[in-house]
Parts: sequence; C-alpha cells; structure tokens
Amino acid sequence: MPVQIHTVESQPFAENSYVVWKDGSPDAFVIDPGFEPDLILDALAERDLKLVAIVCTHGHCDHIAGNTALKQAHPDVPIIIGAGDAAMLTSSARNLSAAFGFDITSPPADRVVTEGETLTVAGIALEVFEIPGHSPGHVVYVIRETHPTTVLGGDVLFRGSVGRTDFPGGSHEQLKSGIRRVLWALPDNTVVYPGHGPVTTIGHEKRTNPFVAD
Repeated sequence: MPVQIHTVESQPFAENSYVVWKDGSPDAFVIDPGFEPDLILDALAERDLKLVAIVCTHGHCDHIAGNTALKQAHPDVPIIIGAGDAAMLTSSARNLSAAFGFDITSPPADRVVTEGETLTVAGIALEVFEIPGHSPGHVVYVIRETHPTTVLGGDVLFRGSVGRTDFPGGSHEQLKSGIRRVLWALPDNTVVYPGHGPVTTIGHEKRTNPFVAD
C-alpha cells in the first residue's frame, strides 16, 4: 500500500504538520501538530481517517501547539516524542512559547522514543534517529517502505538551509554532524518532509546546501 502524506501549514510560523496514512487504511497519524489543529481535524474528516497517534519530532511550541486540541478530540491517542525533548511539552519556558509571548503547553508524552527504535503507527514503520542541534532531543523518522525512502524531518534539514541553532541547547556543529551521519547515509533520492518550507531530497541538499558543506 502506498503511503500518503498530506501537508497542513499552520500560522503564524508557517509550520508544516503532516497527516500520514496508507492507501486503503482508515488509520492515520499526525506529525508535529501546529497552531491550527482545526485544519488537521478537517483534513482527517475529509478523508474519513481515524487519528491513532500524535508523533512529534521535537518540543518547540510551533510543533506541539496542536497537541492539546487533538488529544481533547481523541483522548486515547498517544503523544510520542524523543526522550530528550519530552520535558518541553509541559513547560512554556522550555518549549519557547513564553519567549514568543504565548503560553503553550501540551499533555505529557505517552511514549518516548530513542535512536535505534522502530515505531510502528498506522501500519507504517518509522525508524527513529536522533539529530540534536536545533533542540537537544530532536528526532527524525525514516520510512523505508516508501519508494523513494521518506524522512519526516522536523527542523533539521530544509531546502537550502537547516534548523536554527541559536535557541537554548542549540549547536550548529552538532546539527551538521547529525545531518551528515544520519541523512547523508540515505539514498540521494530520499524525500525530506521538513518542518517549514517545501520538500527536498537528500541529493539536492548534499550538492547545494551551504550550511552542511565541509
């Protein structure tokens, strides 16, 4: 069954949330619910999909702001995040919403993941890799059953750029090292679905991205 990925862009940070499901299956999960969760709920309803998990790449406010609304609509759905960013969910200081003039918190994680795990949600296997540097516990999820391979990448690698590293716990060298260790090892035609901006491929970024060059 082909994997379908629908993008929902949330303002005010133009953050990409993704609804992910397999053709023919009623189950779907959401990556990084942003500030406009009603758009996600509408996308699920329009496709007659059942939400089975909320999967977060990291704990910054623009990527978790919709968790509470989705959890209220679907109380039994687990919130999943990397172990290193789990504490950010429930703290407006740690998730940076306080610094931007918001007061965003999320319900706590129902499950935390670490590198080396394979998380199966909605019948789709997600390999977990840790790439800190934008946030201390940022993870990316790799789907190998798609053709080409897919990365649900959060704020690690963008088209022509990388995630900001001037937030608390950030490190450009750490981010660059993680990108090269994890993402450069994937096939060049691997498609990256980032937390902001358009999709890209590993090969394109290897050739053109100045922020990850030697």
